[in-house]
Amino acid sequence: MFTIYVYVLDTLADWELGYVTSELHSGRFFKKDAPRISFKTVSVSKEPIKTMGGLTIVPDCLINDIIVSETNVLLLPGADTWNDQKHAAILEKASEFLAIGAAVGAICGAVTALAGLGLLDQRPHTSNGPGFLEMFCPDYKGQDFYIDKPSAADNNLITAGSTGALLWAKQIIEHLGVFRADTLESWYAYFSTGKSEHFFALMQTLPSCDAPV
Repeated sequence: MFTIYVYVLDTLADWELGYVTSELHSGRFFKKDAPRISFKTVSVSKEPIKTMGGLTIVPDCLINDIIVSETNVLLLPGADTWNDQKHAAILEKASEFLAIGAAVGAICGAVTALAGLGLLDQRPHTSNGPGFLEMFCPDYKGQDFYIDKPSAADNNLITAGSTGALLWAKQIIEHLGVFRADTLESWYAYFSTGKSEHFFALMQTLPSCDAPV
C-alpha cells in the first residue's frame, strides 16, 4: 500500500494538484492489481488553509505524523508562501524521502524551495524556465542538471513548472505503477489533446466500459 502525503499551505495553487490528486484518490482508472492508496493531506498545524482559488482545506495530519518509507510519496504543490520559515520542516522530510529512495513530487514554488536547500544541485530537474531558479535562489548550482521541459522525472524525484501539471501527474502515476501502460498513455493523450478517439481508447483499456466522470 502507498500512502500519498499532500502538503497543504496557504495560497496553494489549486490547478497544479488537480490531475494527480483526483486520479490517485479516486482510483477510477487503476488497473485490477494496483496497490491500495491511502491519501492524506498534511500541514504544519490542523488549522484550515486557504488555497489560491479560495477553497478551504482542513489538514488530515501533521508533519510529525509522516512515515518516511519507500512505499510512501510526498507531493509538494506550488504556493506564494514557500519562503515562510515554518515550511522548513516539510522540506527536511522531503530530503529524508529522497535519501531513502522514496518519491517526492514538487511543482512550481515547491521546486524553488527544494532548490534553496541545494537538493537540486546534483539531480535532473525542471522549473518555470531557464533562469527562474537563479532569480529566487542565489546559491542554486544545479544549472547543469536543468531540463527545459514542463516536467522532469529523475527516479524518485519528479519536478514541474507551473504549466506542467498534466505531465507531472502522468510521471507520478507512472512511478507508482497504478495504471496499465496503455491506460496511462490514452489518459494523457486525451487530457492533453481533447480528442475523442483517445477517450474511447482509454475506455477500452478499463475492466468495464462504464464511462467515469
